[in-house]
Amino acid sequence: MKNRLLLVLAGVVSLSAYAEQTPASPDVFSYDYGMHLDISQVVNMAPIADVCWPTLAQITYKDSHGEVHILGYSVMGTGCSN
Repeated sequence: MKNRLLLVLAGVVSLSAYAEQTPASPDVFSYDYGMHLDISQVVNMAPIADVCWPTLAQITYKDSHGEVHILGYSVMGTGCSN
């Protein structure tokens, strides 16, 4: 009986530890011209697509309060040649 109780208790503890390790990802918001951005640190910049037309790109950054944001914006692809 004690073994079962310890096994169940260990399972609950391990599940709660796993739940704390998976942070929720922030929502992506779109850039509008003239928008004020509070960028303190760039965390990640997604590579720009190798196409010859406008495409979407993303930047993940921290603001001055340490909160993580993901910004989506349009950029010309890198696949055009002169």
